[in-house]
Amino acid sequence: MPHSPLHAEHVALGATLVDFAGWEMPVRYSGDVAEHTAVRTAAGLFDISHMGEIAVRGADAASGLDHALVSAMSRVALGRAKYTMLCTPEGGIIDDLIVYRRDWDHFLIVANASNTAAVVAALQERLAGRDVTVTDESQEVALIAIQGPRAEEIVATMCDRNADDVRASTYYSWCTVTLRGDIHAICARTGYTGEDGFELFVPAADAVEVWRLAQEVGGPLGLIPCGLSARDSLRLEAGMPLYGQELGLDRTPFAAGLGRVVQLDAGKVLLPPGLDGAVSVSAEPVERGDFVGRDALEAAKAAHEAAFADPTGAPADYEVLVGLKGEGRRSARTGYELFAGEERAGVVTSGAPSTTLGVAIAMAYVHPRFAAEGTVLEADVRGRREPMTVTALPFYKRA
Repeated sequence: MPHSPLHAEHVALGATLVDFAGWEMPVRYSGDVAEHTAVRTAAGLFDISHMGEIAVRGADAASGLDHALVSAMSRVALGRAKYTMLCTPEGGIIDDLIVYRRDWDHFLIVANASNTAAVVAALQERLAGRDVTVTDESQEVALIAIQGPRAEEIVATMCDRNADDVRASTYYSWCTVTLRGDIHAICARTGYTGEDGFELFVPAADAVEVWRLAQEVGGPLGLIPCGLSARDSLRLEAGMPLYGQELGLDRTPFAAGLGRVVQLDAGKVLLPPGLDGAVSVSAEPVERGDFVGRDALEAAKAAHEAAFADPTGAPADYEVLVGLKGEGRRSARTGYELFAGEERAGVVTSGAPSTTLGVAIAMAYVHPRFAAEGTVLEADVRGRREPMTVTALPFYKRA
């Protein structure tokens, strides 16, 4: 079983370790509630080095990714990142990704740990014959997240240089920084908790030093190490989908409420450097062009819109993702069925008591007839029906 470069640190801190996507990773340290609360009120420190890092380089990198992914990477500005998906020709989701544009011909893709090999294989197949290379750099890179309202203060203080770039960064942007100890890092203002925060890409050999630096700087400000359990409860409150639960080969981005990531229309693109070396933006929108899964996703969009225009006419097996809020803390967990009277209405994909809200929350796929906000359904919780009300996502949004 692979270990993170921080494995010994987790053991020394007394973390409970579990098998996650084939990696032995910390599920908790001090306790789920304490870790969840620290992220909402101060800051949490996460090891997410199990995630995959894939470099795509070459003159055809942008056009190749335009073809391979559901979003147009040629439209992403330097220093920016985009959430997107890799889909099958039939529109199913192979993985959801964050793509960082490092240069006009260089992209960094972060994939889910369990899907990294599948993403690399699909990209290599879809980009074959182009002037582009696809390299799995996961073993050389450690990924450390600092999330919470004090994250900016902590990360800026960790810097030897470029602290002002950290403070000036915006959501889904990145900058390069030099941390104390002359450690070079990519600092991205991204995360999976619903809070402000940063993800630091550092050489695996420097991971321990960065982890300890974060604790040294952040400890007096309330930062504590956090495990995968808190990460899951935080992302659920924030209404963020998890691959294998809300997302998968049997779901389309539209059914998952993420149709916005599928770019079908024309848009302005970033152009390669001219003779003066400057990168520019096209004067006019450029047609999106064909990409893998386009026909199926256009059909999925039409079917999704039709299902909401006439929910009673939607196919019996068509389901869409909704949020559910209970009346108490008795939770509907993954796989629990939902009912409207005696009629099956759908199935829970993620559920837990909300530490922040004090009630049970869940995400679930239901037939469009039951997807309207305010609809009351019943979850079968170990043989007992628990009422849950369809609620807009996210459940929690930071001020």
